[in-house]
Amino acid sequence: MKDYLSLREAAQKWGVSERRINQYCTEGRIAGAQRIGKAWAIPSNAQKPGDPRRMRQQGKIPPLQTSAGGRLNHANLMPLMNTAFVPGNCQAAALAMTPGPRRDIALAEYHYFSGQPEAAAKEAEAYLTSPDIGAKLSACLIYAYANLSLGRIPRARFALDELNAALASAGKESPEFRAAAAFVASAGAVLLHLPMPDKLPEIESFLPLLPPGLRAFALYVQAHYLYLKKEYSKSAGTVEATLAMGASAYPIPAIYLHLVAVMDYMSLKQSEQAQGHLLTAWEMARPDDLIEGFGEHHGLLGAMLEAVIKPKWPEDFKRIIDITYRFSSGWRRVHNPITGHDVADDLTTTEFAIAMLAARNWTTQEIAEHLNISVNTVKSHISEAMRKLNVRNRKSLKQYMLE
Repeated sequence: MKDYLSLREAAQKWGVSERRINQYCTEGRIAGAQRIGKAWAIPSNAQKPGDPRRMRQQGKIPPLQTSAGGRLNHANLMPLMNTAFVPGNCQAAALAMTPGPRRDIALAEYHYFSGQPEAAAKEAEAYLTSPDIGAKLSACLIYAYANLSLGRIPRARFALDELNAALASAGKESPEFRAAAAFVASAGAVLLHLPMPDKLPEIESFLPLLPPGLRAFALYVQAHYLYLKKEYSKSAGTVEATLAMGASAYPIPAIYLHLVAVMDYMSLKQSEQAQGHLLTAWEMARPDDLIEGFGEHHGLLGAMLEAVIKPKWPEDFKRIIDITYRFSSGWRRVHNPITGHDVADDLTTTEFAIAMLAARNWTTQEIAEHLNISVNTVKSHISEAMRKLNVRNRKSLKQYMLE
């Protein structure tokens, strides 16, 4: 290929082994490297990657670009998430931004949240080593989750490690830097249901330093964290208060807030409230095709997608399920080894959704009424889930669920 090097050529150019070059490519550390079959094509103008940890220790990381007075400029920190656009105008809002990092990051956000991880990863990759901290942190967050969905787990882990490294070094930086690092590091962990990173400050200390759209998403992260601690009422209260204070003006955070409310109310067996939040999220997401979040949260929504979205929007539901399978596969490959848990990976989405309800102590009759299916059908799905997981009772299902 013109303007590209082979592994051997790159190894000779940089004076390292072909194995090391292959490792760089697999970890996503060479911008623009492309996999072709079983080989890699490396841009001829690509720079040899340095060891990020050693570079930090030696002070060789490029200086951070801050605004006048040494304060972090949040303009490039997840700019689309922080934009109050009218549903139906998401892509237009990104394209209306001045060409440069802010616009590029916003387009990567748009492609990720609309279920286009390949485009999102490619756009974010260019900013993984940006000296602008807002752009770099945004790129790492998008790149991590996009590669998770693409099954490129080493690249996803590399980007997540970069977020944690930024947080670890934030103590020496400005309060705005610490707030940005805490925001992305916590967001990087919550959807994977991983322990919150070390040195993460209390949310009250960095929340006021974030702009309103990012503040709303940070509160989604907090609500999700409370859900994982089984503090469902407190989590739902956080969501309701955040929405009441104007978060609905920012569609991306608002969608995620509504989805965690569905999770809470289904855990509390308040299905009417759960359905209201799901439909509100759907009305906000559908005009721009922002369906990624629905696939990410599928297993936590208590079969609400099957009950509400599938009957009326069957084609959209199929796309959500495709996202669910893609995201969940990468999710487990990161989550299970780190936490030591073994979240189920061989159930169908319907079996998983019903097993989740059963694990939340919903009765067979309640599940049947919720999904508008027969009691026998519910029993069949639960029996099949227990057979696949090799467990003998509903109580034992919990260890394989996402609670």
